[in-house]
Amino acid sequence: MEIVVSVCVVALTVVLIPAVIAGRRSLQRAETLLVALERELGPLATQVLGLTEDLRTVVRQANRELERLGGVAERVGDLSERVARLVSAVSSVTRVGQVIGAATGIRKGLSVFLHRIRKQGGSNDG
Repeated sequence: MEIVVSVCVVALTVVLIPAVIAGRRSLQRAETLLVALERELGPLATQVLGLTEDLRTVVRQANRELERLGGVAERVGDLSERVARLVSAVSSVTRVGQVIGAATGIRKGLSVFLHRIRKQGGSNDG
């Protein structure tokens, strides 16, 4: 029985030694990779922080411009409302002018008509 156990221990040792060596090499490669990754991530993280701050600045500027454009749009709305009122006033004045012009024309026409009737009435009397 001791021989079987000894053979098993030797067999396990023969199998485990290459596995331990392969595991050690894998850990060394992983360590090398992690060191390189850490070396690259430092500057990359700094750049990302810088870009984030730049983005915040751009967003703040865009918000200020949008507020300014909102004010301009409000002023344009007020101006268009005033122009609409002015156009309405001019339109009503134009209508009043048309009515006054028509009344003046009727008065003038009536005056001419009456003048001719009077003129013709005296000579055609009989």
